[in-house]
Amino acid sequence: PRANGHVRPEKPRKAKPAARARREKPQEQHSFAHRLLVAALKVSLSMLASRLCRCLTAPPLPLPSASSVTTLCLQGHSSPVTCLDFSSNGKYLASCSEDRTVRLWSTRDLAGREHRCLRANVGLDHAEFVRLSPDSRAFIVWLANAETIRVYKMTKKDDGSFTFSATSGDFPKKHKAPVINVAIAETGKFIMTASSDTTILIWSPKGEVLTSINTNQMNNAYATVSPCGRFVASCGFTPDVKVWEVCFSKNGDFREVTRAFELKGHTAGVQSFSFSNDSRRMATVSKDGTWKFWGTDVEYKKQQDPYLLLTGQCAVPEPCRIALSPDGRTVAVAGGTDIVVCNTRRGEEEERFLGVHSHHITDLAFDTTGRYVVSCGDHAIRVFHNTAGHRAVVEEMEALLKKTGNKATRERLEQQISSALKALAAIYGKKH
Repeated sequence: PRANGHVRPEKPRKAKPAARARREKPQEQHSFAHRLLVAALKVSLSMLASRLCRCLTAPPLPLPSASSVTTLCLQGHSSPVTCLDFSSNGKYLASCSEDRTVRLWSTRDLAGREHRCLRANVGLDHAEFVRLSPDSRAFIVWLANAETIRVYKMTKKDDGSFTFSATSGDFPKKHKAPVINVAIAETGKFIMTASSDTTILIWSPKGEVLTSINTNQMNNAYATVSPCGRFVASCGFTPDVKVWEVCFSKNGDFREVTRAFELKGHTAGVQSFSFSNDSRRMATVSKDGTWKFWGTDVEYKKQQDPYLLLTGQCAVPEPCRIALSPDGRTVAVAGGTDIVVCNTRRGEEEERFLGVHSHHITDLAFDTTGRYVVSCGDHAIRVFHNTAGHRAVVEEMEALLKKTGNKATRERLEQQISSALKALAAIYGKKH
């Protein structure tokens, strides 16, 4: 879809085409990072203290700008970045681009000044999606032109870097419509691919189709595998999210795919959804202008349905994508070139990042620790501090503190509050 996050410039007047072009040039170069730098230097210690006090005494208020919570911009790709993926161990971030490369970044360097990456070339094609294997010894890509999966092995060298080599033979071409996502189960037992019709394919790691799912949603907008590796879910034209369990025998052989549960409550098609790290919570965003937060820790085999915890208003342009933090305390919603971050206890907007990229956002994710929100949409990868997550910890622990009289419990809660406040102080006080 066409980027719709920026206010579109007026058409150039015939009388002064050159002058109009000169005025628009800075926007094309995208001065987002520079504006953040200038604004960040204006944040005073008194403002910081005031904000931290409000965390303890009142619901957090939306911050005036994204300036103080932006940490860095990962640059290296020479064409638009199409997909991001964090490794299960949290050590690596993989990105793929139309420049025919996959890059592997160390998450240890996210807070540093230098951001080195390793590059794997995708021969005669480019990757639309990239997914790291659970053991971080391989990754798969979906090839845009060949329309199939290719597997790359990662061999670690003595200096800690990797060499990359494509395995012989790509997966067979099976989809009849454009693929909208690929995913690897955390168990390593299967790979999922989903296309824009109503098809989801479940593959063995060796490239054999185990089964096919017809979602019956008229078209698929998004599909993925849950972090626990048990479920596959999809959304599309219909106002619900369907979830299936992929079942294996005790000796690891594939058995079947069975319907688990559905998320029902939206009044228009669901555009995207996300799981918490333990798969007990889910977040959805819909064309009806809302996002919803769900409890999915249910006994679905006994016909128990998921329950709605919260509904929030979606304040970004369509189409939207959503990401739920690993602990389920915060949700990020992206649309156009903007991102908003909300607290899942109250559903209120905590942070708003405007004009994050020069083109529409193509991927959005939290890192495995929940400390960062990461996005891509042009040649760069933007990384933001999840300050809303730290404030959510303070708010939740303060509420629990009022309900307990146990000394050990109170000390534990106070320690968590102190750690969250220190993290906020370090973020707001840091000079970029």
